[in-house]
Amino acid sequence: MAVLGDLRVRSHLVIPAAELREAATRSRGPGGQNVNKTSTRVTIRWNLDSSDALSATQRRRLRAQLGTRITRTGDVVVHCDQTRSQARNRELARERLAEIVSGALVRPKPRQATKPSRSARAKRVDAKTRRGAVKQTRRPPGRDGD
Repeated sequence: MAVLGDLRVRSHLVIPAAELREAATRSRGPGGQNVNKTSTRVTIRWNLDSSDALSATQRRRLRAQLGTRITRTGDVVVHCDQTRSQARNRELARERLAEIVSGALVRPKPRQATKPSRSARAKRVDAKTRRGAVKQTRRPPGRDGD
C-alpha cells in the first residue's frame, strides 16, 4: 500500500512518496475487539541510502544522529498504533518521521568561549570567604585548625 503525497520535512527537504514504504499490521493499542480483526498499526520505512531527497552531507548527518534508529539495510522505521484508526495512525507516523528527520538535521550552535567578568570572580571569592567564616564560627572552642 503506497503512502499518499510527499512528506514535507522542512522547507528545503521533501521526501517523495515513492521513497516511503508503508505496511499495516494488527495493533496492540486501544480498540478492544476491533484490534483483533483490523490492521490499524502503521509502519513507515524510508531508506536513507537510496533516497534522492538528501545531499551527501545530510545523509552523513542523519546516519550520525539516528544511529540506533537505522536498520542494517539503511531504513528509518517508524511505527504508530496510538489510535483505533489506520488513517490517523498513518498521519501520526508520517508526522513522527518528519520530526525525527528534522530534529536530526538541526546543527548545534557552536559554543562561544567566555570568561567570567571581574565582578563575578570577586563575588565568587567573597562568597567563599563568607562561607569559610560561617564554618569557622561552628567549630568547637579551643580548636584553631589542628
